Amino acid sequence: PAVTSPCKILKCNSEFWAATSGSHHLGAEEAPEFCTALRAYAHCTRRTARTCRGDLAYHSAVHGIDDLMVQHNCSKDGPTSQPRLRTLPPGDSQERSDSPEICHYEKSFHKHSAAPNYTHCGLFGDPHLRTFTDTFQTCKVQGAWPLIDNNYLNVQVTNTPVLPGSAATATSKLTIIFKSFQECVDQKVYQAEMDELPAAFADGSKNGGDKHGANSLKITEKVSGQHIEIQAKYIGTTIVVRQVGRYLTFAVRMPEEVVNAVEDRDSQGLYLCLRGCPLNQQIDFQTVRSAQATEGRARRKGPSLPAPPEAFTYETATAKCREKLPVEDLYFQSCVFDLLTTGDVNFMLAAYYAFEDVKMLHSNKDKLHLYERTRDLAPGNTAPSGNPPALWVALLCLSQCWLCLL
Repeated sequence: PAVTSPCKILKCNSEFWAATSGSHHLGAEEAPEFCTALRAYAHCTRRTARTCRGDLAYHSAVHGIDDLMVQHNCSKDGPTSQPRLRTLPPGDSQERSDSPEICHYEKSFHKHSAAPNYTHCGLFGDPHLRTFTDTFQTCKVQGAWPLIDNNYLNVQVTNTPVLPGSAATATSKLTIIFKSFQECVDQKVYQAEMDELPAAFADGSKNGGDKHGANSLKITEKVSGQHIEIQAKYIGTTIVVRQVGRYLTFAVRMPEEVVNAVEDRDSQGLYLCLRGCPLNQQIDFQTVRSAQATEGRARRKGPSLPAPPEAFTYETATAKCREKLPVEDLYFQSCVFDLLTTGDVNFMLAAYYAFEDVKMLHSNKDKLHLYERTRDLAPGNTAPSGNPPALWVALLCLSQCWLCLL
């Protein structure tokens, strides 16, 4: 299995924020309830202390708890049961609706011009990448890679092997950094990893901080531990993060103006959502399918080859994927590919939810489905069946013209 950090500090942060939202803005009569939540927070950090020794977020939380204990005169001894989830009072900074106009992208950036053109990028499965230009790729990209990098935010993913010794990788960690922006938001960091999909930023907050337009950046939990949505209205951006099975998926809707807001375009060669995966990191569907077919034929000829660990054949994988993805586009092909390479049915759900996110986030409904292009040459440099390659046709025409001249 893929290796992941056992440190659970993100979960401790999220639980404390969920339990105390708004209570530290209230009067002294709420102090006992807030102290109960603080003690529960401290207890949570102690449980994960051994596995969090080198984690900066953990040490920050521990110091923060001590400071809050002193500020609210909380005793370290006492009940630690979680208090009820609070609703925020009117006028709280988390609920401000009078944000400056600059904190609403469509109102501020396009007041006297046409509506912005939105683009989409998604990453899911083995992993499969759909870029802002609707290019679809299957990549290896093991380790940490930048997915988005512009003047407003950075997104980095970490991909780890699905099985020991396997070339198949999937996203096990995701970090999103929203940069400080004028009077709208403070810098905020969102981190998720396998089995940890927080409904809050790393500092425990759910919005853009203490600035006047803080509510223009907000996290909403759609399904606990499985699906969160981040709205960044000040840059017209929506981000969807899911955990499907053990791994994460990512989808974003972003205006072209924000996508291209970079100071040094030449330094962004590895910005995956914009540039795609490097050629040496791309995996060809056709080559892998050909190898799988060859392996299948060899296995049928005799018992010398061991059976693969996965439970799917091409036929059963196709049938399984068709249950959720009836159109045989690249999302369907990705599903089949992932079932054959991993044997994990959750990858079918990852492809399904990735397409559901495309339907929600893509601005051009005619481009929801993507289909594989016919290659000019099949493996081995032989002409494939079907229409001849354009170069071959051109050479044939030239030869005919030469014969006519003779």
